[in-house]
Amino acid sequence: MIELKSAEEIDRMAVTGQFVGELLAELREVAAIGVNLMDLEHHARRRIKERGAQSCYWDYTPSFGRGPFRNVLCLSVNDAVLHGLPRNYALRDGDLLSIDMAVGIDGWVADSALSVIIGTPAPDDLKLIEATEAALRAGIDAAQPGNQLGDISAAIGEVARRYGYQVNDEFGGHGIGRTMHEAPHVPNDGRPGRGMKLKPGLTLAIEPWFCRSTGKIKFDEDGWTIRSADGSRTAHSEHTVAITKAGPRVLTFRPGHATSPGNRSGQSAATS
Repeated sequence: MIELKSAEEIDRMAVTGQFVGELLAELREVAAIGVNLMDLEHHARRRIKERGAQSCYWDYTPSFGRGPFRNVLCLSVNDAVLHGLPRNYALRDGDLLSIDMAVGIDGWVADSALSVIIGTPAPDDLKLIEATEAALRAGIDAAQPGNQLGDISAAIGEVARRYGYQVNDEFGGHGIGRTMHEAPHVPNDGRPGRGMKLKPGLTLAIEPWFCRSTGKIKFDEDGWTIRSADGSRTAHSEHTVAITKAGPRVLTFRPGHATSPGNRSGQSAATS
């Protein structure tokens, strides 16, 4: 069942989204050569506790994965793209790190992710991250009232092909609101003009992720960490977005990223 949110409820989700965006921006700055992934995890745990928020990841038990997830971040390095388990690993020069998190505050959830290069960037890695961010902007731009869900998916897929990347549709975006995963599923490729009509009040987590040279994935033995099947590097970008009468509203706006002209902070269709 798809629940449309009122303007007041979207504002409450935006409170959560602001915290998520600010914490991701913090983590992006903390991540550096020599920093252990567990340092990032404990930084996030501390900040979530201080805010009185609840991690949506802790004790998460989907159909995949071995046992409940006992962390507040997904930290995926290099060829890992989704659901990476925080572990005892010190970041190295040139690593490509994806950070994904979802929390709830007062019963309303927000979910967001970014990818960052540690130390010296390789051009191919910069291009990969750029592609996911461009695809995220395109997906958000397509999230207009009156459009259809396939318009978002098609916009993301078109960017992937323009950059020369394949799309995996096993994992994608999703509805969000009172819980982390709600209907509908938002594939990262599709056909325009297909699927449900986008109505004001619909809230979505839009999350393109690409592997450099394959569309196939594999799972680690832990059942959680998802990697590119061929070992190539990966990147992931995500925002929680509300469909409003005025257009898409980004609820997980991150400090330090400009909004497009004519949109106030937190409501830009081009925020990344």
